Amino acid sequence: MNNAWSRMAKLVALLAVLVLLLAGCLKTKDLPVEPSIAIKSVEQVTDTLILTISFTDGDGDIGLAEDQVEPPFNVGSYYYNNLFYDPEWLVNGVWTTLDQPAYYRVKVITPEGQNKALDGEIAITLAASFFPLPPVVAGDTIRFKVKLVDRALHESNVATTSAIIVQ
Repeated sequence: MNNAWSRMAKLVALLAVLVLLLAGCLKTKDLPVEPSIAIKSVEQVTDTLILTISFTDGDGDIGLAEDQVEPPFNVGSYYYNNLFYDPEWLVNGVWTTLDQPAYYRVKVITPEGQNKALDGEIAITLAASFFPLPPVVAGDTIRFKVKLVDRALHESNVATTSAIIVQ
């Protein structure tokens, strides 16, 4: 009888350890389904800027496939692009936004597996020729207001870069 209880105790202990190990593997990040962004850095390299944002998204539906062009992601639609970085100029002490939006189409970065929560970084290179009128010249002060939209059309918060003095 004592031997049977010993085996039963060992089996229960083994099952308890397995449950704890599996529970550790199944932990998921508890993030909202709306993307959240923050400006990580803006780096000037010759006549380009490298804008890096960090992001999180609870359901991992960031990015669009190249062939994903059915409405609302069709060419000409607001949602054809999914990263918006609107430039502003400092003119006479006032930040001025032009009515010409700037945007980028982030490719799909959805993770495989059950846990779709994402956190990561997106870096884009902005050539000086991208800027709408007026042209940017050395000494100008600019900044960007950035927003990310996921495939479910959830919009992130708007993150603003610090002031950038163009070199």
